[in-house]
Amino acid sequence: MESKSCFIQSKENGVQGKRIHGNGVHHAAKTGSIKPAEQKARKPRWNIRASEMSRNTLNPIRAIVDCMKLTPNPDKPMIALSIGDPTVFGNLPTDENVLQAMKNAIDSHKYNGYAPSVGYMQSRESVAKFYSCPEAPLEGKDVILTSGCSQAIDLAISVLCNPGQNILAPCPGFSLYKTLAVSLGIQVKLYNLQPEKCWEIDLHHLESLIDEKTTCLIVNNPSNPCGSVYSKEHLQQILAVASRHCIPILADEIYADMVFPGCGFHSLAALSTDVPILSCGGLAKRWLVPGWRMGWILIHDRAQAFGPEIREGLVKLSQRILGPCTIVQGALDCILNNTPQDFYSNTISLIQSNSQICYNALSTIPGLSPVKPSGAMYLMVGIEMKHFPSFQSDVDFTERLVTEQSVFCLPATAFDYPNFFRIVVTVPQHMMVEACGRIREFCQAHYCPSSPDRNDLDQ
Repeated sequence: MESKSCFIQSKENGVQGKRIHGNGVHHAAKTGSIKPAEQKARKPRWNIRASEMSRNTLNPIRAIVDCMKLTPNPDKPMIALSIGDPTVFGNLPTDENVLQAMKNAIDSHKYNGYAPSVGYMQSRESVAKFYSCPEAPLEGKDVILTSGCSQAIDLAISVLCNPGQNILAPCPGFSLYKTLAVSLGIQVKLYNLQPEKCWEIDLHHLESLIDEKTTCLIVNNPSNPCGSVYSKEHLQQILAVASRHCIPILADEIYADMVFPGCGFHSLAALSTDVPILSCGGLAKRWLVPGWRMGWILIHDRAQAFGPEIREGLVKLSQRILGPCTIVQGALDCILNNTPQDFYSNTISLIQSNSQICYNALSTIPGLSPVKPSGAMYLMVGIEMKHFPSFQSDVDFTERLVTEQSVFCLPATAFDYPNFFRIVVTVPQHMMVEACGRIREFCQAHYCPSSPDRNDLDQ
C-alpha cells in the first residue's frame, strides 16, 4: 500500500515546500541559499559524551579492588574470602526441590513469554503468602517482583527520592546504596554502626543527620558486611526515630531468617504500627541462587502514609524493563513452599561453624579484633594499624595478604569503614581453617608491639 502525502507551499526562510507523508515524517525541500563553502565550514563534528548519570556512577568495591595489586603467592593456592556469592566453591548447592521447580516450570512451556513488569500475579501472591503475618499482612498487590534484590533497592530509592534530597545509610554498609543514590543526584548521609555493641546503630548520630531533605532511611538487617542481627528492642528504637521524623524505611532484608541458633530475626514491618516500609528481599542468599536474579519489594503501608502515589510510582519504574525472569517466576510458588526446613538448617549450620572457627582463631592473633557475627555470611575484623607500621591502610594490608599468603579479604574501605576487613564465611571448612592459619602467619611476620610512651622512658 502506497503512503499518502500532500505538499504545502511555503517560501519563508528559503524553504520552497514541505511534504508530509502518511507516516508522520516531515521532509523539507530547501533552496540553495547556503553556499557549499559555508556548508563545509559548518560541518558538524563528533562530540559524544557519556551521560551525567553514568559519570556519577561508581561502585566503591570495584574501584578499590580493580586498583589493588593482587599477585598471589605462586606457592600457595588462592583462597578468596572476598566475594559474597555462596555458590563459588560448590559446597553450598541449592536444594533439589528448588532445581526441580525450575525444571517443571521449563517443561510446562507456560513461562516463555513476557510477564507484567511487576511480575505474574500468581507469583506475587505466593511471595505475599510466604511473608505475610498477622502483624504485617500482605496481598499480591503489595508485592513487586524485581530482577534480584539489587533492582528492588534501586526501585525503592528511585521512587522515594529526588535529586538534591538525601538518604540515610549505614556505615559500614553495602556499597550499592551509595552507588545507586549518587548516580541519581541523591546525597548519602552515613550513620555510624557501633562494633563494640555488635554493630547496633548509633541512634543519636542517626537522628542528628536528619533534615528537611531526608526522604528515606535504609536499614540492613541481618547485615552485609557486619553479620549482625538486631534485637527486637533495637529495631523498635529505630522505628521510633523514623516515626518522630515521618521518614519511610527501606528495609534491606535479603538475609532475612539467615540467623544463627539463639538469635531471632524480626522483620521491621512486623514491629511497625505507623512507619511505611519498603522491604527488599529475594532468592539469592537464603536459597543459594544469586544468579537467578529474583527479588521483590514488599509494600507495608497499613497507615496509608504512602498512599496510591508510591505504588503507582513503583509500577511505572518497573516498566522501564520487562521484569525478572519468567521461568523463575513460574517456579516461585514451589520454591517457597517445597524447600525443606533441613536445607535452611544445614546452610546455617555450615555458616555458623565457619564463623565460629574464624572468630576463635582471629581473636587470638595480636593486632586483630574480630567482631562476632550472629547471621548473614560475613565477619568483620578490625586491624590495630599502630601494630602494623609497614602498612598504610587496610587496602595495603589486604593487598599484601594476597601477595604473601594468597588469601583475599575485602578491605572495609570499600564500605567507608577503614582499618577493618570483611571475611566471607561460606567457603569449605578446611579452607576456612587454612585461611585463618595463613592470616596468623602473616600477622606474626608484620606485628610490632607498641613502642613505650615517651613519658615512661623519661621516668
